[in-house]
Amino acid sequence: MGPRRRFRAAETAAVTLLLLLSAACGSRLPESDFGPTGTPPASAVRVGVITSATSPVGGAAFTGPRDGAVAYFDRLNARGGIDGRRVEVRLCDDGGSGVGNNTCVHKLIDEDKVVALVATTALDYAGASRVSRARVPDIGGQPLGAAYDTWPHLYGVYGSLAPRDGTPGWDGRLYGGTEVYRYFKREHGARTAAVVSYNQSASAAYARLVERGLKAEGYRVVSEQVDFALPNFRAAAADLKAEGADLVFDALDTHGNAQLCEAMDAVGARVTAKVTNVQNWTSTVPDDYQDSPACRNALWVTGSSRNHDDTSRPAVREFRDATRRLGTHSQWQLEGWAAARWFTEAARACAADGITRACVDDFMNHSQDYDAGGLLLPVRFERLPEPPRTRRTCLSVARWKDGEGWVTQGEMTRNCFEVPQLAYTP
Repeated sequence: MGPRRRFRAAETAAVTLLLLLSAACGSRLPESDFGPTGTPPASAVRVGVITSATSPVGGAAFTGPRDGAVAYFDRLNARGGIDGRRVEVRLCDDGGSGVGNNTCVHKLIDEDKVVALVATTALDYAGASRVSRARVPDIGGQPLGAAYDTWPHLYGVYGSLAPRDGTPGWDGRLYGGTEVYRYFKREHGARTAAVVSYNQSASAAYARLVERGLKAEGYRVVSEQVDFALPNFRAAAADLKAEGADLVFDALDTHGNAQLCEAMDAVGARVTAKVTNVQNWTSTVPDDYQDSPACRNALWVTGSSRNHDDTSRPAVREFRDATRRLGTHSQWQLEGWAAARWFTEAARACAADGITRACVDDFMNHSQDYDAGGLLLPVRFERLPEPPRTRRTCLSVARWKDGEGWVTQGEMTRNCFEVPQLAYTP
Protein backbone atom coordinates (compact mmCIF):
# COMPACT_ATOMS: atom_id res chain seq x y z
CA MET A 1 0.00 0.00 0.00
CA GLY A 2 1.32 3.45 -0.91
CA PRO A 3 1.86 6.40 1.43
CA ARG A 4 -1.30 6.97 3.38
CA ARG A 5 -3.14 10.24 3.35
CA ARG A 6 -2.76 12.44 6.39
CA PHE A 7 -5.39 13.75 8.75
CA ARG A 8 -6.25 17.35 8.04
CA ALA A 9 -6.67 18.36 11.69
CA ALA A 10 -4.69 21.58 11.70
CA GLU A 11 -5.94 22.76 8.33
CA THR A 12 -9.53 21.82 9.10
CA ALA A 13 -9.29 23.76 12.33
CA ALA A 14 -7.84 26.69 10.41
CA VAL A 15 -10.88 26.86 8.19
CA THR A 16 -13.16 27.08 11.23
CA LEU A 17 -11.54 30.41 11.99
CA LEU A 18 -13.97 31.85 9.50
CA LEU A 19 -16.35 31.72 12.44
CA LEU A 20 -14.35 34.52 14.04
CA LEU A 21 -16.48 37.23 12.50
CA SER A 22 -19.79 35.41 12.57
CA ALA A 23 -22.43 34.92 15.19
CA ALA A 24 -25.41 32.62 14.99
CA CYS A 25 -27.20 33.70 11.85
CA GLY A 26 -30.92 33.95 11.35
CA SER A 27 -33.42 31.80 9.60
CA ARG A 28 -32.76 32.93 6.03
CA LEU A 29 -34.22 30.33 3.72
CA PRO A 30 -31.91 28.77 1.14
CA GLU A 31 -32.23 29.24 -2.57
CA SER A 32 -31.83 26.86 -5.47
CA ASP A 33 -31.76 29.50 -8.14
CA PHE A 34 -28.56 28.30 -9.79
CA GLY A 35 -30.07 25.10 -11.14
CA PRO A 36 -32.99 24.20 -13.38
CA THR A 37 -36.39 24.01 -11.72
CA GLY A 38 -38.39 21.85 -14.09
CA THR A 39 -38.86 18.10 -14.02
CA PRO A 40 -35.71 16.42 -15.32
CA PRO A 41 -35.75 13.91 -18.14
CA ALA A 42 -36.26 10.37 -16.91
CA SER A 43 -32.72 9.52 -17.92
CA ALA A 44 -31.07 12.34 -15.95
CA VAL A 45 -28.92 11.67 -12.90
CA ARG A 46 -29.69 14.27 -10.27
CA VAL A 47 -27.12 15.40 -7.67
CA GLY A 48 -27.21 18.14 -5.05
CA VAL A 49 -24.58 20.66 -4.00
CA ILE A 50 -25.03 22.52 -0.70
CA THR A 51 -22.93 25.66 -0.28
CA SER A 52 -22.91 28.47 2.28
CA ALA A 53 -22.69 30.87 -0.63
CA THR A 54 -24.13 33.84 1.27
CA SER A 55 -22.65 33.06 4.66
CA PRO A 56 -21.91 35.75 7.23
CA VAL A 57 -18.18 35.52 6.46
CA GLY A 58 -18.52 36.67 2.86
CA GLY A 59 -20.05 35.66 -0.44
CA ALA A 60 -16.95 34.08 -1.95
CA ALA A 61 -15.67 32.26 1.13
CA PHE A 62 -17.25 28.87 0.39
CA THR A 63 -18.10 28.84 -3.31
CA GLY A 64 -14.89 27.28 -4.65
CA PRO A 65 -15.89 23.60 -4.29
CA ARG A 66 -19.30 24.32 -5.82
CA ASP A 67 -17.76 26.07 -8.82
CA GLY A 68 -15.26 23.27 -9.40
CA ALA A 69 -17.96 20.58 -9.21
CA VAL A 70 -20.31 22.44 -11.56
CA ALA A 71 -17.48 22.92 -14.06
CA TYR A 72 -16.78 19.19 -14.00
CA PHE A 73 -20.42 18.25 -14.55
CA ASP A 74 -20.81 20.82 -17.35
CA ARG A 75 -17.84 19.30 -19.13
CA LEU A 76 -19.15 15.78 -18.47
CA ASN A 77 -22.55 16.62 -19.94
CA ALA A 78 -20.94 18.20 -22.99
CA ARG A 79 -19.24 14.86 -23.57
CA GLY A 80 -22.38 12.76 -23.25
CA GLY A 81 -22.85 12.44 -19.51
CA ILE A 82 -22.81 9.06 -17.77
CA ASP A 83 -23.72 6.31 -20.22
CA GLY A 84 -25.68 8.88 -22.21
CA ARG A 85 -27.45 10.26 -19.13
CA ARG A 86 -26.80 13.89 -18.31
CA VAL A 87 -26.09 14.94 -14.76
CA GLU A 88 -28.54 17.51 -13.44
CA VAL A 89 -27.05 19.61 -10.65
CA ARG A 90 -29.34 21.11 -8.03
CA LEU A 91 -27.59 23.86 -6.07
CA CYS A 92 -28.76 25.08 -2.68
CA ASP A 93 -27.44 28.04 -0.71
CA ASP A 94 -27.98 27.42 3.00
CA GLY A 95 -27.03 30.97 3.97
CA GLY A 96 -24.47 29.73 6.47
CA SER A 97 -27.11 28.83 9.07
CA GLY A 98 -28.16 25.56 10.63
CA VAL A 99 -31.80 26.29 9.80
CA GLY A 100 -30.92 26.95 6.17
CA ASN A 101 -28.78 23.84 6.01
CA ASN A 102 -31.60 21.63 7.28
CA THR A 103 -33.92 23.20 4.72
CA CYS A 104 -31.44 22.49 1.92
CA VAL A 105 -31.07 18.89 3.05
CA HIS A 106 -34.86 18.42 3.10
CA LYS A 107 -35.32 20.00 -0.31
CA LEU A 108 -32.55 18.10 -2.07
CA ILE A 109 -33.11 14.71 -0.46
CA ASP A 110 -36.87 14.57 0.07
CA GLU A 111 -38.20 16.79 -2.73
CA ASP A 112 -35.57 16.72 -5.47
CA LYS A 113 -34.67 13.07 -4.76
CA VAL A 114 -30.97 13.53 -5.52
CA VAL A 115 -28.88 10.38 -5.85
CA ALA A 116 -26.03 11.97 -3.90
CA LEU A 117 -24.67 15.19 -2.49
CA VAL A 118 -21.36 16.35 -3.95
CA ALA A 119 -18.77 18.89 -2.72
CA THR A 120 -20.80 20.05 0.28
CA THR A 121 -19.29 23.19 1.83
CA ALA A 122 -21.43 24.22 4.79
CA LEU A 123 -20.52 26.59 7.58
CA ASP A 124 -23.00 24.81 9.86
CA TYR A 125 -23.74 21.28 8.60
CA ALA A 126 -26.74 20.89 10.90
CA GLY A 127 -28.46 18.50 8.47
CA ALA A 128 -25.62 15.96 8.43
CA SER A 129 -27.43 13.46 10.66
CA ARG A 130 -30.49 13.66 8.40
CA VAL A 131 -28.35 12.94 5.34
CA SER A 132 -26.87 9.94 7.13
CA ARG A 133 -30.24 8.58 8.25
CA ALA A 134 -31.51 8.81 4.67
CA ARG A 135 -28.40 6.87 3.53
CA VAL A 136 -27.64 9.45 0.90
CA PRO A 137 -23.93 9.42 0.04
CA ASP A 138 -22.29 12.80 0.57
CA ILE A 139 -19.17 12.73 -1.60
CA GLY A 140 -16.08 14.90 -1.34
CA GLY A 141 -17.37 17.48 1.12
CA GLN A 142 -15.14 20.01 2.86
CA PRO A 143 -14.78 19.20 6.60
CA LEU A 144 -15.49 22.62 8.11
CA GLY A 145 -16.73 20.87 11.23
CA ALA A 146 -16.69 17.33 12.59
CA ALA A 147 -19.57 15.90 10.51
CA TYR A 148 -17.35 13.86 8.17
CA ASP A 149 -15.70 12.21 11.19
CA THR A 150 -19.07 11.59 12.86
CA TRP A 151 -21.66 10.11 10.50
CA PRO A 152 -21.73 7.11 8.15
CA HIS A 153 -22.56 7.73 4.48
CA LEU A 154 -20.60 11.01 4.59
CA TYR A 155 -17.32 10.85 2.66
CA GLY A 156 -15.15 13.92 3.13
CA VAL A 157 -12.66 14.88 0.45
CA TYR A 158 -9.76 14.03 2.80
CA GLY A 159 -11.08 10.71 4.11
CA SER A 160 -11.51 9.53 7.70
CA LEU A 161 -10.25 6.79 10.00
CA ALA A 162 -12.85 7.48 12.72
CA PRO A 163 -15.63 4.99 13.62
CA ARG A 164 -18.29 7.44 12.33
CA ASP A 165 -20.91 6.02 14.66
CA GLY A 166 -22.65 9.28 15.55
CA THR A 167 -19.95 10.59 17.90
CA PRO A 168 -17.18 12.82 16.56
CA GLY A 169 -13.89 10.98 16.13
CA TRP A 170 -13.04 8.75 19.05
CA ASP A 171 -15.14 9.61 22.11
CA GLY A 172 -15.48 13.17 20.90
CA ARG A 173 -11.81 13.73 20.11
CA LEU A 174 -10.21 14.11 16.70
CA TYR A 175 -6.54 13.60 15.88
CA GLY A 176 -4.11 15.36 13.60
CA GLY A 177 -0.47 15.00 12.64
CA THR A 178 2.56 17.28 12.81
CA GLU A 179 3.74 16.75 9.24
CA VAL A 180 3.63 20.45 8.29
CA TYR A 181 6.02 21.35 11.08
CA ARG A 182 8.23 18.33 10.36
CA TYR A 183 8.45 19.37 6.71
CA PHE A 184 9.80 22.85 7.42
CA LYS A 185 12.22 21.53 10.00
CA ARG A 186 13.59 18.86 7.67
CA GLU A 187 13.57 20.74 4.39
CA HIS A 188 14.43 24.27 5.56
CA GLY A 189 16.08 23.88 8.94
CA ALA A 190 13.43 25.92 10.71
CA ARG A 191 13.75 26.00 14.49
CA THR A 192 11.77 29.02 15.74
CA ALA A 193 8.12 29.58 14.85
CA ALA A 194 5.78 32.44 15.67
CA VAL A 195 2.03 31.92 16.04
CA VAL A 196 -0.12 35.05 15.72
CA SER A 197 -3.71 35.03 16.94
CA TYR A 198 -6.53 37.30 18.08
CA ASN A 199 -7.57 37.56 21.73
CA GLN A 200 -10.75 35.76 20.74
CA SER A 201 -11.71 32.24 21.82
CA ALA A 202 -11.79 30.45 18.46
CA SER A 203 -8.59 32.12 17.29
CA ALA A 204 -6.78 31.45 20.56
CA ALA A 205 -7.90 27.80 20.61
CA TYR A 206 -6.54 27.16 17.12
CA ALA A 207 -3.30 28.94 18.00
CA ARG A 208 -2.85 26.60 20.97
CA LEU A 209 -3.32 23.60 18.68
CA VAL A 210 -0.62 24.88 16.31
CA GLU A 211 1.70 25.59 19.23
CA ARG A 212 1.26 22.04 20.55
CA GLY A 213 2.22 20.59 17.19
CA LEU A 214 5.25 22.85 16.86
CA LYS A 215 6.49 22.00 20.34
CA ALA A 216 6.01 18.29 19.64
CA GLU A 217 8.42 18.76 16.72
CA GLY A 218 10.97 20.55 18.89
CA TYR A 219 10.41 24.15 17.82
CA ARG A 220 10.93 27.19 20.01
CA VAL A 221 7.52 28.86 19.85
CA VAL A 222 6.87 32.59 19.99
CA SER A 223 3.23 33.43 20.77
CA GLU A 224 1.84 36.75 19.56
CA GLN A 225 -1.70 37.80 20.35
CA VAL A 226 -3.37 40.96 19.04
CA ASP A 227 -6.58 42.66 20.07
CA PHE A 228 -9.52 41.57 17.95
CA ALA A 229 -11.10 45.02 17.78
CA LEU A 230 -7.92 47.14 17.53
CA PRO A 231 -5.08 44.83 16.47
CA ASN A 232 -1.52 46.19 16.66
CA PHE A 233 0.06 44.06 13.96
CA ARG A 234 3.12 46.27 13.78
CA ALA A 235 4.05 45.44 17.39
CA ALA A 236 3.54 41.73 16.73
CA ALA A 237 5.69 41.92 13.59
CA ALA A 238 8.44 43.72 15.49
CA ASP A 239 8.39 41.04 18.19
CA LEU A 240 8.65 38.12 15.79
CA LYS A 241 11.52 39.90 14.03
CA ALA A 242 13.32 40.42 17.35
CA GLU A 243 12.78 36.76 18.24
CA GLY A 244 14.29 35.62 14.94
CA ALA A 245 11.28 33.60 13.82
CA ASP A 246 11.93 31.28 10.87
CA LEU A 247 8.25 30.55 10.31
CA VAL A 248 5.01 32.41 10.94
CA PHE A 249 1.70 30.62 11.42
CA ASP A 250 -1.50 32.48 12.14
CA ALA A 251 -4.99 32.13 13.54
CA LEU A 252 -6.36 35.13 11.66
CA ASP A 253 -8.95 35.91 9.02
CA THR A 254 -7.88 36.93 5.49
CA HIS A 255 -7.96 40.64 6.27
CA GLY A 256 -5.84 40.09 9.37
CA ASN A 257 -3.34 38.08 7.36
CA ALA A 258 -2.96 40.92 4.87
CA GLN A 259 -2.44 43.42 7.69
CA LEU A 260 0.12 41.18 9.37
CA CYS A 261 2.06 40.82 6.13
CA GLU A 262 2.00 44.57 5.57
CA ALA A 263 3.34 45.11 9.09
CA MET A 264 6.07 42.52 8.57
CA ASP A 265 7.25 44.35 5.47
CA ALA A 266 7.12 47.67 7.28
CA VAL A 267 9.41 46.54 10.11
CA GLY A 268 11.65 44.45 7.88
CA ALA A 269 10.69 41.06 9.32
CA ARG A 270 11.99 38.46 6.88
CA VAL A 271 11.08 34.82 7.43
CA THR A 272 11.66 31.53 5.67
CA ALA A 273 7.92 31.01 5.30
CA LYS A 274 4.65 32.70 6.16
CA VAL A 275 2.55 29.53 6.21
CA THR A 276 -1.13 29.60 5.30
CA ASN A 277 -3.81 26.95 4.70
CA VAL A 278 -5.63 25.42 1.76
CA GLN A 279 -8.51 27.90 1.79
CA ASN A 280 -6.07 30.72 0.99
CA TRP A 281 -4.43 28.75 -1.84
CA THR A 282 -5.86 31.03 -4.51
CA SER A 283 -4.81 33.07 -7.52
CA THR A 284 -5.88 36.31 -5.79
CA VAL A 285 -2.65 36.63 -3.79
CA PRO A 286 -1.38 39.70 -5.74
CA ASP A 287 -4.55 41.60 -4.82
CA ASP A 288 -4.85 40.26 -1.27
CA TYR A 289 -1.23 41.13 -0.43
CA GLN A 290 -0.60 44.01 -2.82
CA ASP A 291 1.02 46.20 -0.15
CA SER A 292 3.51 43.61 1.13
CA PRO A 293 5.71 42.24 -1.67
CA ALA A 294 8.36 40.69 0.60
CA CYS A 295 5.87 38.84 2.78
CA ARG A 296 3.83 37.92 -0.30
CA ASN A 297 6.81 36.15 -1.78
CA ALA A 298 7.36 34.29 1.49
CA LEU A 299 3.87 32.76 1.42
CA TRP A 300 3.80 28.96 1.59
CA VAL A 301 0.79 26.67 1.67
CA THR A 302 0.26 23.01 2.46
CA GLY A 303 -2.62 20.67 1.68
CA SER A 304 -3.71 17.26 0.45
CA SER A 305 -4.32 17.95 -3.23
CA ARG A 306 -2.16 18.77 -6.23
CA ASN A 307 -1.28 22.42 -6.80
CA HIS A 308 -3.92 24.02 -9.03
CA ASP A 309 -1.18 26.07 -10.71
CA ASP A 310 0.84 23.00 -11.71
CA THR A 311 -0.36 22.77 -15.30
CA SER A 312 2.50 20.42 -16.19
CA ARG A 313 0.16 17.72 -14.84
CA PRO A 314 -2.51 16.58 -17.34
CA ALA A 315 -5.22 16.27 -14.67
CA VAL A 316 -4.58 19.82 -13.47
CA ARG A 317 -4.43 21.11 -17.03
CA GLU A 318 -7.82 19.54 -17.71
CA PHE A 319 -9.26 21.29 -14.65
CA ARG A 320 -7.79 24.64 -15.64
CA ASP A 321 -9.01 24.37 -19.24
CA ALA A 322 -12.55 23.67 -18.07
CA THR A 323 -12.57 26.51 -15.52
CA ARG A 324 -11.17 29.33 -17.63
CA ARG A 325 -14.46 31.21 -17.38
CA LEU A 326 -14.11 31.50 -13.61
CA GLY A 327 -11.44 34.19 -13.90
CA THR A 328 -9.70 33.25 -10.65
CA HIS A 329 -8.62 29.82 -9.48
CA SER A 330 -8.29 28.14 -6.12
CA GLN A 331 -7.43 24.85 -4.49
CA TRP A 332 -10.99 24.46 -3.26
CA GLN A 333 -12.21 24.65 -6.87
CA LEU A 334 -9.85 21.83 -7.78
CA GLU A 335 -11.08 19.77 -4.82
CA GLY A 336 -14.70 20.35 -5.85
CA TRP A 337 -13.77 19.17 -9.34
CA ALA A 338 -12.20 16.05 -7.78
CA ALA A 339 -15.37 15.40 -5.76
CA ALA A 340 -17.51 15.54 -8.91
CA ARG A 341 -15.11 13.16 -10.65
CA TRP A 342 -15.38 10.81 -7.67
CA PHE A 343 -19.17 10.71 -7.90
CA THR A 344 -18.96 10.16 -11.64
CA GLU A 345 -16.70 7.12 -11.23
CA ALA A 346 -19.10 5.70 -8.65
CA ALA A 347 -22.11 6.31 -10.92
CA ARG A 348 -20.39 4.69 -13.89
CA ALA A 349 -19.65 1.62 -11.80
CA CYS A 350 -23.38 1.43 -10.98
CA ALA A 351 -24.73 2.29 -14.44
CA ALA A 352 -25.35 -1.26 -15.61
CA ASP A 353 -27.62 -2.15 -12.68
CA GLY A 354 -28.96 1.32 -11.91
CA ILE A 355 -27.48 4.49 -10.45
CA THR A 356 -29.11 4.41 -7.03
CA ARG A 357 -28.22 5.88 -3.67
CA ALA A 358 -27.46 2.43 -2.30
CA CYS A 359 -25.16 1.46 -5.16
CA VAL A 360 -23.23 4.74 -5.10
CA ASP A 361 -22.92 4.53 -1.32
CA ASP A 362 -21.59 0.97 -1.53
CA PHE A 363 -18.96 2.10 -4.06
CA MET A 364 -17.90 4.92 -1.74
CA ASN A 365 -17.84 2.70 1.32
CA HIS A 366 -15.30 0.48 -0.42
CA SER A 367 -13.39 3.38 -1.94
CA GLN A 368 -9.80 3.11 -0.77
CA ASP A 369 -6.76 5.09 -1.91
CA TYR A 370 -8.84 7.10 -4.38
CA ASP A 371 -6.76 9.92 -5.89
CA ALA A 372 -8.94 11.46 -8.64
CA GLY A 373 -6.38 10.76 -11.32
CA GLY A 374 -3.55 12.14 -9.19
CA LEU A 375 -5.35 15.29 -8.01
CA LEU A 376 -5.68 14.05 -4.41
CA LEU A 377 -3.38 12.29 -2.04
CA PRO A 378 -4.80 8.76 -1.71
CA VAL A 379 -8.00 8.95 0.35
CA ARG A 380 -8.98 6.23 2.79
CA PHE A 381 -12.09 5.45 4.82
CA GLU A 382 -11.46 3.09 7.69
CA ARG A 383 -13.27 2.67 10.97
CA LEU A 384 -10.49 2.12 13.44
CA PRO A 385 -11.64 1.25 16.96
CA GLU A 386 -8.73 3.24 18.43
CA PRO A 387 -7.00 6.35 17.09
CA PRO A 388 -3.52 5.84 15.68
CA ARG A 389 -0.66 7.12 17.82
CA THR A 390 1.57 7.75 14.82
CA ARG A 391 0.94 7.75 11.12
CA ARG A 392 2.81 8.02 7.85
CA THR A 393 1.36 11.13 6.29
CA CYS A 394 2.05 13.09 3.14
CA LEU A 395 1.45 16.67 2.09
CA SER A 396 1.30 18.88 -0.94
CA VAL A 397 3.43 22.02 -0.64
CA ALA A 398 3.65 25.18 -2.75
CA ARG A 399 5.11 28.67 -2.39
CA TRP A 400 4.12 31.92 -4.03
CA LYS A 401 6.49 33.64 -6.48
CA ASP A 402 5.52 36.84 -8.28
CA GLY A 403 5.38 36.22 -12.01
CA GLU A 404 5.08 32.45 -11.56
CA GLY A 405 2.20 31.99 -9.14
CA TRP A 406 2.09 29.00 -6.80
CA VAL A 407 5.17 26.87 -7.40
CA THR A 408 5.06 23.21 -6.35
CA GLN A 409 7.70 22.14 -3.81
CA GLY A 410 8.47 18.47 -4.26
CA GLU A 411 6.19 15.61 -5.26
CA MET A 412 3.30 15.38 -2.81
CA THR A 413 3.32 11.57 -2.73
CA ARG A 414 6.94 11.73 -1.52
CA ASN A 415 6.65 14.60 0.97
CA CYS A 416 5.88 12.00 3.63
CA PHE A 417 6.67 11.63 7.32
CA GLU A 418 5.96 9.28 10.21
CA VAL A 419 4.51 11.70 12.76
CA PRO A 420 2.63 11.62 16.07
CA GLN A 421 -1.13 12.13 16.08
CA LEU A 422 -2.29 14.75 18.59
CA ALA A 423 -5.79 14.82 20.03
CA TYR A 424 -8.05 17.87 19.96
CA THR A 425 -11.70 18.58 20.64
CA PRO A 426 -13.68 19.93 17.65
